[in-house]
Amino acid sequence: MSEYSATVSWQRGDARFVDNRYNRAHEWRFDGGTIVPASSSPHSVPVPLSDARGVDPEEAFVAALSSCHMLWFLSIAAKRGFVVESYVDDAIGHLEKNDEGRLAMTRVSLRPAVRFSAETVPDGGQLRELHDRAHHECYIANSVRTVVTVDPG
Repeated sequence: MSEYSATVSWQRGDARFVDNRYNRAHEWRFDGGTIVPASSSPHSVPVPLSDARGVDPEEAFVAALSSCHMLWFLSIAAKRGFVVESYVDDAIGHLEKNDEGRLAMTRVSLRPAVRFSAETVPDGGQLRELHDRAHHECYIANSVRTVVTVDPG
């Protein structure tokens, strides 16, 4: 078993707070020393109470799914002898009402564009299998109810 941790910290400052007009900007701190500016999404809480420069939980959710898939894809491709030159995923998450009528990230579309070295290009079936295997190995995808689709375009 492995454990992972993050520290999320926020300070009220001089905001009154009980009027619900406090700043949602905060920080995420990770064990390697990285500090990430975070905030609520400006789609949920308008600027200036949200900080559009901060990563919001919804974006982080989409990025975590995309990153996990990519890392598994790279590992599987390497083991199978395919040399990946670049990997770019313009992933999109869909926040909408779920079957219970609550807002949820119901779907995430991963749209990876992978460039291989000229001498190790997988055929269409091999590429689909690499993505399918990566999706099934991804810990994050295995942990959520969200429908995750992979469309390598």
